[in-house]
Amino acid sequence: MLTTIIDLLFPRTCHLCDNLLAKEEKYICTTCLSRMPRTIYHRRDMNPMEQRFAGIFPFERATGHFFYSKNSDLSVLMQDLKYRHFRGLAEYLGSVTAKELMPTGFFNDIDLIAPVPMHFIKKARRGYNQTEEIARGISTETGIPVSLALTAARSHYTQTALSLYERRKNTEGMFLLKHPEEFRNRHVLLLDDVCTTGSTLISAGTEIHDKEKSARISILTLGVTF
Repeated sequence: MLTTIIDLLFPRTCHLCDNLLAKEEKYICTTCLSRMPRTIYHRRDMNPMEQRFAGIFPFERATGHFFYSKNSDLSVLMQDLKYRHFRGLAEYLGSVTAKELMPTGFFNDIDLIAPVPMHFIKKARRGYNQTEEIARGISTETGIPVSLALTAARSHYTQTALSLYERRKNTEGMFLLKHPEEFRNRHVLLLDDVCTTGSTLISAGTEIHDKEKSARISILTLGVTF
């Protein structure tokens, strides 16, 4: 009854089309969610996502679930979950991604989820790390635990206007694996919200590989650029 009253006073609407949400819908209506373009990269060997990391550090598999561009629906959702304090939206999108990938076997033999960390100052300002929230959504659906052993050693400035080389330099030494024993002989899913050039994931993956050679690494992002 309380939920019904709240919905009457503060109607829940889709973040993309502004239509009223059905009782069973959260954040995004079924129609808008179905229209968001999936990459289906997880079905392709040496897909465009994997090509970004080939030869840089060893990894098992990699995929980005949705296509991402500046004016895409996913871009709108990313703005909401990162800058408009819709924290639950990140967990929801993680849950959606997990539900769609689970039947494909993508999560088979994954032991831990390692979200790309955020520097503590930036996290304090935002109130949360959206990638950790995405990880929680995936963990809820898959039962795979989340590890926060990977930390941000320093902050970095925005990369929007940087070249590929500048982005790589900007992210060098950005992460620190404080507890490598957590990753010892484990298959770690390195998780981020969006992959553009891959420089952030390269820095994180390299740190994991350098500190714990026995760890196997796979990569997943919510979105990936074309």
